[in-house]
Amino acid sequence: MKLFNPETKTYKVFNALYEGQALTQSEATKRFGVKNLAAEASRIRHSGYAIYSNTRVAGNGVKVTEYVMGKPSREIVALGYKAKAMGITL
Repeated sequence: MKLFNPETKTYKVFNALYEGQALTQSEATKRFGVKNLAAEASRIRHSGYAIYSNTRVAGNGVKVTEYVMGKPSREIVALGYKAKAMGITL
């Protein structure tokens, strides 16, 4: 498990997602000062965590993207094993 520096915004986003919270860009900006939640989600994904983005329509009719941590799909796990068998490493 790759640990993130506790002083970073990535760490704060990771902890919220790890605890089962869903985050939107607006929430991440208000709570953690994160200006680009998609980039933070990408950093966490590259550390081996399954972060999913789901688009939904908010109460005011605006589309929002919500990020959640989940269990990796069988397809993703299979791709990882296939890549490893081919000698591809991080």
